[in-house]
Amino acid sequence: MQILITGAPGWLGTELVKQLDETEHDVHCLVLPREDTSELEPYDITEHSGNILKPETLDAAFSDDVDVVFHCAGIIHPPDLFGSDMFFDINADGTKNMLEVANDYDIEQFVYVSSNAAQGFNDSPNELMTEEMPCQPESNYGESKYEAEQHVRRYHQEFGLDYTIVRPCWYYGPRQPDRMNRLMDMIKGGHPIVFGNGMNLRSMTYVPSLVEALISVMNQPDVSKNETYWIADEKPYTTNYIYRTIANLLGVADDLRPLYVPTPISRLMEIADVTLGNLGLYEQNIHVAGEMSRHIACDPSKAMDELDWEPPTDLTEGMREGVEWAREHGEL
Repeated sequence: MQILITGAPGWLGTELVKQLDETEHDVHCLVLPREDTSELEPYDITEHSGNILKPETLDAAFSDDVDVVFHCAGIIHPPDLFGSDMFFDINADGTKNMLEVANDYDIEQFVYVSSNAAQGFNDSPNELMTEEMPCQPESNYGESKYEAEQHVRRYHQEFGLDYTIVRPCWYYGPRQPDRMNRLMDMIKGGHPIVFGNGMNLRSMTYVPSLVEALISVMNQPDVSKNETYWIADEKPYTTNYIYRTIANLLGVADDLRPLYVPTPISRLMEIADVTLGNLGLYEQNIHVAGEMSRHIACDPSKAMDELDWEPPTDLTEGMREGVEWAREHGEL
């Protein structure tokens, strides 16, 4: 089977390449021009230079009889204050461009990696989010991912392009980005900031487990065809538990003294984030502070039941890999 991946050498895309390298599939990657792809060098893949914002650059990646597309590329945190429009340019319009070319080449299955942000926050901690619930995205990022999901569904309705949408949550595991390194460094210092009382629920997604789910989606097209799946650890965790787990792995649990910031401050940050978004602006710290007291917790049982996939039941081992990776790379 011929597979095309976008989003490598990103966190998820590279892990997907790594696991597919152990199979007999023919793996191709769409990479940005002049992108550093040294992390992909150990793997038997074919690279194609292209940009999802420029449809005319995509044909070469599709011209080798691609069967399945894993569209992992996207942006979570724009690089500067004036980058809010990048959410819709990359996440929504970029996905539409990929769908257009995938449809032209009669791809068998388009697998789109969305986000918990497309559905929004929990109305109540007593009711986990499921695939059947309505989407209520709260930020420009969430709206852009939801818009991308709508593009995916429309291409199925209008052109018959088969798809699967997966919604992961807060990523963790090896090869973690700077934002996770910074959080671990704050916990190592003993005084991480917690908005609210830390008892809000957060679903977490171990990246290697997410890749296992993606491969299960590909291997069971009759089951996963035109479906949406939440992909996360079996149960959500409180923020306090997440921080305590990391502190234990860092050996600083006895010194952990979080700085608890009242929930109304987080709500003000959330209002500020929306206001900035309406002005076409984005500030990462404000965005993160605005959602850190919210319940963002899902029920992954549909994926577990239908995809023959087993998620982690606890954070410890996957988070340990993240800690070890950060130490090996001089981040902690």
